[in-house]
Amino acid sequence: MTGSEVFWWVAGGTVVAVTLATAVVLVVKLVRAKKMLGATGIPMSKKVLFWAAIVYLVSPVDLLPDPILLDDIGFLLFALRSLTQAGAAGADGTGAAAVPPSKRPPETLA
Repeated sequence: MTGSEVFWWVAGGTVVAVTLATAVVLVVKLVRAKKMLGATGIPMSKKVLFWAAIVYLVSPVDLLPDPILLDDIGFLLFALRSLTQAGAAGADGTGAAAVPPSKRPPETLA
């Protein structure tokens, strides 16, 4: 192998490792946010979006091939943001029922 071939193999492996690590971190955050699913004031659409993100991550059907996890990461970020905003809206009194601080994911604690 030449020096440039080694470089591209290392660069490609690094990109795959970083995207995989990001997806794992987002799944952990989604599982922690799962505690909000029991709150009665969270809209059903946000709860369904949470489970759809988990199913999309593990399903073999993707918009992009599996080594490229950008579509999975984007969907996970969207689901996490939607679920967290729905919980925060309830805590502010602007929408859903308030979620006690002990039930909120770490990102929303003040």
